[in-house]
Amino acid sequence: MIKVALLSRWHVHADDYANQVKANDQLSIQLVWDEEPERGEKWATELEVPFERNLQAVLSNPAIDAVIVNTPTNLHKEVLLAAANHQKHIFTEKVLAFTVKDCEEILEAVEENGVKLMVSLPRLTESPYLYAQKVVNDGLLGQLTTIRCRMAHNGAVVPEGKTQGWLPARFFDKEQCGGGAFIDLGAHPIYLTNRLMGPVHALHARLQQTNNHGVDDNAVVLLEYKSGALGVIETGFLSYGSPFQLELFGTEGTLLIEDQQIRLRSSRLGQQNWEGPVESIKPIAMPMQQWVEEILIGKAPSLTKEDFIQLTMVNEAAALSNRENRRIELKEILGG
Repeated sequence: MIKVALLSRWHVHADDYANQVKANDQLSIQLVWDEEPERGEKWATELEVPFERNLQAVLSNPAIDAVIVNTPTNLHKEVLLAAANHQKHIFTEKVLAFTVKDCEEILEAVEENGVKLMVSLPRLTESPYLYAQKVVNDGLLGQLTTIRCRMAHNGAVVPEGKTQGWLPARFFDKEQCGGGAFIDLGAHPIYLTNRLMGPVHALHARLQQTNNHGVDDNAVVLLEYKSGALGVIETGFLSYGSPFQLELFGTEGTLLIEDQQIRLRSSRLGQQNWEGPVESIKPIAMPMQQWVEEILIGKAPSLTKEDFIQLTMVNEAAALSNRENRRIELKEILGG
């Protein structure tokens, strides 16, 4: 049994992770800490576990094996380093940190202390991505030339008679979040396209503040891959009914995914018309279960440190591109 402390209810997915823990007989919630004590005390009461005001007391508690981190993103580095240095396994909401340098420092501490780290990148475990990866690996699209991925919702749209949308106001706090739609919801298209297309060479980002929230609420990023292919990532908080879309185009075929609908056309299958999936691909274990299995039995997860650091790398480059209104080669982020 892995005994877990929940660190903050700041992120909107905090309750989802608590529910995943409760549904997993290999995990047990022991206590709650929150940088806002009133919020943390309320959560602890709901979960029927103790609330601890002192983070140091949580991390030095020998009864705690692991932590699930849902703090504001600007606290990630401090909290994750402290957890690693106290030999606590770590599950955290994306992104790992704001900069590649900070990610590398966190990963070094994780390695030195022998703890297991997992960042929640759930779309990499779902059937549509797994099917897309198989189609690419099997060469059914030929040489990949273009990828497009869109994920957007209406969290910043203010309904009539209301003062804000369903996203909490703290999600528009640039200091805490490091940005808006792109660093949050855009993370999913980023890590998906990273996996499918390989290393990014350069990008040009437009992180739009349509409704003057102080952070981007609508974003488009054009990516150039080292392979010579192009990519487009779209995200935002101002789209009602926007479906998840993943599109791959190559010299021998096209794959279109919209929510759970999959269409493929490939010359290598002799197809003239659109067809459904060639085969059914089942989802694999969600990130939290992969984390548990790595801790308990040493099973290597499908989500990797490379996934975590590349997610931050694209975010860091996009923020710089938008700020300076220019194309950024990713070697600038790496200092080379």
